[in-house]
Amino acid sequence: MKPLLPVLAVLCLSCVNLFAQGKIDLRISDSIHDILERNVGQTLELRLKSGEKIGGKVAKLGDKLVFLSQISGAEFYDAAIEIGDVAAVVVRVRNQ
Repeated sequence: MKPLLPVLAVLCLSCVNLFAQGKIDLRISDSIHDILERNVGQTLELRLKSGEKIGGKVAKLGDKLVFLSQISGAEFYDAAIEIGDVAAVVVRVRNQ
């Protein structure tokens, strides 16, 4: 039983980083579309020009729309957001 304890401890500590994503790799010529493209499949928050916030998983990305699934606080809903309405992309990069 004792050899199992260190293995479980290492496994738990390595899983903590799964909830934080990598930093945003910002390049000089980047647009909101470029940042969203690099984060397809990741969970993030979009701040819209209207002041609203919407978080979820980037499921698909088109030329004009970003499709979010698993919306935060409304997990049974999906959303299609016009990329031109996005003011900021917020990505969690650290755990508390």
